[in-house]
Amino acid sequence: MAKGLSAALPLIVDEKDGPYRLNKSIEELAKQNLKMVLFTIPGERVMDPSFGVGLSKYLFENRDEGLDSRIMGEIREQVSKYLPYIFLQNIIIQPLEEDENSLYLLIQYSIPGGSEEQQISLVLNGDSL
Repeated sequence: MAKGLSAALPLIVDEKDGPYRLNKSIEELAKQNLKMVLFTIPGERVMDPSFGVGLSKYLFENRDEGLDSRIMGEIREQVSKYLPYIFLQNIIIQPLEEDENSLYLLIQYSIPGGSEEQQISLVLNGDSL
């Protein structure tokens, strides 16, 4: 049986890893954990209602000068609280020109002992809810 740090999400049957595909590196696990924090809506996690940024709640808000800073502040707060081993380097948020209710999000981060700077690039729209 293969060794890994955790089950990779979404769960996918993998004959090579065992019952499910596994995260085999700290980088893979950190990226998965960061995605969980970004997409979990506060109140969705039963035993910890303050967990999560809930990016989907920002999709249909009116874009004003403070929206990007509110999103970035919430990401920084949640990462420092729940993922203290991830050091955020840069967060870039841009609206997509073709769809005013979509956001492009780029998060650059590093983890101690990691090989190099990592990044997550997401396009958030009504389809990603």
